[in-house]
Amino acid sequence: MKKILAAVLSLTLAFSLAACASSAASGSGTEASASSGKKTEIKYSKSQGPYTELFEAAIVPILEKQGYTLTCVETSELLVADQLLNSGEVDVNVEQHTAYAENFNANNDGDLVPISPIPTVPAGVYSVNHSSLDEISDGAKVAVPNDAANTARCYLMLQKIGWIKLDPNVEPSSVTQDDIVENPYNIEFTEMKSLTIPAAIQDFDYVAITGSVVYNAGIDASTALANEDVLDHLVLQVVVKEENKEADWAKAIVDAYHSDEFKQYLAENNNGLWWIPKELQ
Repeated sequence: MKKILAAVLSLTLAFSLAACASSAASGSGTEASASSGKKTEIKYSKSQGPYTELFEAAIVPILEKQGYTLTCVETSELLVADQLLNSGEVDVNVEQHTAYAENFNANNDGDLVPISPIPTVPAGVYSVNHSSLDEISDGAKVAVPNDAANTARCYLMLQKIGWIKLDPNVEPSSVTQDDIVENPYNIEFTEMKSLTIPAAIQDFDYVAITGSVVYNAGIDASTALANEDVLDHLVLQVVVKEENKEADWAKAIVDAYHSDEFKQYLAENNNGLWWIPKELQ
């Protein structure tokens, strides 16, 4: 875990961006076909998480068969990925849910829109100090992510398992620690950066972490003591600029996620990690 965090930190300090490319079966890497004017290169940003890996393994081959060239731009974090998307330097990313996109738009004068749900890795409760949720005790120490969208989803998960009660009048996507109205176990919450939680897991009785962090840290998702109910605004999405939502290439990405070929890939490769939206089943 420490090696993973060190690598992420090194990437952030040394490189803000690095480009990588996926060669199309028949594409030349040009922005558009010289004869038709149709855009044939799709630039996608890649942040830390399993979602781009799924995109590259299952969706890119489908698009390449249609003549598209996929070019990857690696980014140090999702915020940077969204900034690139919003500025038009990349065309699409598949690393965020609706709540994150809306929060980005509100704070960055953005116009990003989700155009299709995709498989999602649920957030979960994990522990190396306890083997059951029933071992929760008075004054337990629990770590949760400190970014707005994922903080809310983790507090909702902790309410689901009965550890806290939240103000019912608060919008679920906007929940904060201040909205906890009942804390019967007097839990001591620590909000911290998601990527740092796995390395500190031994310091807490329990941690609440999102699926991408679980995946990146090499934690076995099957060891989760509880998982969230994935709400609509927390389902991962294909995200583009609003002006591109009807573009042929954007529709091609959506169609690929809804294709029989992708369903077959999931049937053969999903070992329980992925929660699959009904639209894709």
